[in-house]
Amino acid sequence: MVETEAHRPATNTGPGRLLIAVYLLFAIAATSRAGLQIATRFAEAPVAYLLSALAALVYIVAAVGLARAGHAGRRVALACCSVELVGVVGVGLLSLADPELFPDETVWSGFGSGYGYVPLVLPVLGLLWLWRTRTRTRTR
Repeated sequence: MVETEAHRPATNTGPGRLLIAVYLLFAIAATSRAGLQIATRFAEAPVAYLLSALAALVYIVAAVGLARAGHAGRRVALACCSVELVGVVGVGLLSLADPELFPDETVWSGFGSGYGYVPLVLPVLGLLWLWRTRTRTRTR
C-alpha cells in the first residue's frame, strides 16, 4: 500500500513566492545586462556576455518552473537550479583562477560578487525549497 505523508506546500506558496520574485528580478537584471552588452560590446567579451544571457535564461525558466508548481514545473525548476549552481560555481572558479578568460564580468563571475553573491545563494535556496516541498511516499 502506498501512503502519502502530510500535505506539503506547493513551490509557489509561502516562501516560494519570494523565491519566484527574486528569480524574476534576476531574470530582468541579467536579461537587461546581457542584452545591452551583446548589442553594444559583443566583440569585447563574447563568452562573458553569452554566459550572462544563459544565466538570464536559466533565471526565467526557473521562475516559471517554480510558479507552475506541478510535477513538470518542479522538474524544470530542479534542472534550472542545478544548472545554475554548477554554472555559478564553475564560472566563479574559472574567473578567479584565470581572470583573462572573462575580460568583462558575467552574472556568475566571482561567484556572483557583482550581485552581492545572490547568484551563489539563490540556487541553494531553490534546491532547499524544492526539497522542503517535495511529496514523499512510503510503502508499508
